[in-house]
Amino acid sequence: MTRGMVRFWVQLHKWSSLACTLFLLMLCLTGLPLIFHDEIDALGGDPAMSVTGIAASRDSPELRPLDAMLAKALAKRPGEIPLYMAFDSDRPLMTVTTGARPDVPASGMKIQNLNRLTGDVLEDGNGGPGHAMTEFLLQLHTDMFLGLPGELFLGVMGLVFVIAVVSGIVLYAPFMRKLDFGTLRTTRSRRLKWLDYHNLVGIVALAWMVVVGLTGVINAFVTPITKLWQANELAEMTRAYAGRPPLPPSRYGSLDVAMAAARRAIPGMNPQFIAFPGGAFSSGHHYAVFFQGATPLTENLLTTALVDAETGQLTDARPMPWYFKALSLSRPLHFGDYGGLPLKLLWAMLDLFTIVVLGSGLYLWLGRGPETGPRSAGRRAGGRAWARIRLPENVA
Repeated sequence: MTRGMVRFWVQLHKWSSLACTLFLLMLCLTGLPLIFHDEIDALGGDPAMSVTGIAASRDSPELRPLDAMLAKALAKRPGEIPLYMAFDSDRPLMTVTTGARPDVPASGMKIQNLNRLTGDVLEDGNGGPGHAMTEFLLQLHTDMFLGLPGELFLGVMGLVFVIAVVSGIVLYAPFMRKLDFGTLRTTRSRRLKWLDYHNLVGIVALAWMVVVGLTGVINAFVTPITKLWQANELAEMTRAYAGRPPLPPSRYGSLDVAMAAARRAIPGMNPQFIAFPGGAFSSGHHYAVFFQGATPLTENLLTTALVDAETGQLTDARPMPWYFKALSLSRPLHFGDYGGLPLKLLWAMLDLFTIVVLGSGLYLWLGRGPETGPRSAGRRAGGRAWARIRLPENVA
């Protein structure tokens, strides 16, 4: 690597880091409690956390029929129509989301928790104060309460963060080539000490930061990815219904009949959720039943069955496309939500490491001092350190 290339990577690392640091600090601070969202919901008194028994996604005579559960939910929300029905893969808990119309925004939706084993509607459908806190943090973490523009902006910041990490990797070898790995020069200046902390913690958490950064970028583009699926796969699956007026809710048929048809088309998998006609994940005429794999490796890979909501006849069934699979796999990986508490603790520790890297980088920048000459910035630790390192013409 030539001196010119070193200078280029130094500038790229500095400015990409400065551009995203404050937003990444916000994401790390809000993401830390979100790693433990299940535990926080339980401590906050969420009544759903006490529900135990057979999984709501199973096909078992012990569970109440879907039509009966939907009727209970709609009785609590007169004048509204069903939008989604989701199933827990570990407990008999299920949710029914309703709204005034199929295209109602998220702020106008009402979610009810139901016990499919007993038929009860849980009184506190909001999940208690712990759930309210995690919902607030999740929205701040995903779009800063700005909707799609906020999602896309944070996606770009995630991409800039990945660039900062990659440029830091490139610079690590030439800057640390004369020091043993993990060296901390604690007897030198405070800035030099924090530079060593910055480099060491950054290289230790390197792989995690790249993975979480990239999965965060993918998650940020959930809306464009969904629209792409609607315009391609969903449009192809419902081509025979093109031009027909949307099916009114009064003509919706039996959910249990539709689920039976979907299960016959996709055996060996469990339903994750049902999208009712008119919503973002269905057409104006179908129940869209999304199935998940039955193993830990496949539970985040979805297959869709479209069932005519009026007749209960299967229209089409196919796996989600590759870009939607990438989105589905990135969500649990981003929050470490697939390996139980040990993995969550590891994710939390690495999140704290990232906060140290971001905070130390900001400290090194803010405390760099005034410039007194063309080479003065290069003589300060944490500044243009390449200027005071004797590099050969090419660094292997």
